[in-house]
Amino acid sequence: MEKFNNYVSNLEVLQYAGQQDLDNEFITRGIIAKFSVQFEFGWKILKELLIYEGCKAAVIGSPRGIIKEAYAVYPFFDGDIWLNMLKDRNDMTHIYDGNAAKELMNRILREYIPQFLKLEEELVHYYGGMLSEM
Repeated sequence: MEKFNNYVSNLEVLQYAGQQDLDNEFITRGIIAKFSVQFEFGWKILKELLIYEGCKAAVIGSPRGIIKEAYAVYPFFDGDIWLNMLKDRNDMTHIYDGNAAKELMNRILREYIPQFLKLEEELVHYYGGMLSEM
């Protein structure tokens, strides 16, 4: 699945965000932008997999709907954190304050990157090599 490969590639870069100069506003904005891309890959992968699993609601699902369906289908999926990610992703276009951007960056580093990594690990465990064949 091309989307899964993109998810993994983007995550390989994003997981090193904490090793950057986090006081640099350009770096902060870059981490936030990379998070947004990673979130998009994540919910769209979930959508495709839910369609594969036969979830009819996933066909026309919004990110919120896909997250709720994924929570119902996958025992490893933390819907609350993903809903928080969705809220942050939607709110980030209104972040003009440097402190708000730093707070979001810290949530990305502390909570969201580990969730992205967990999703990758669990999907590989759940679907195996089938992910590259889809």
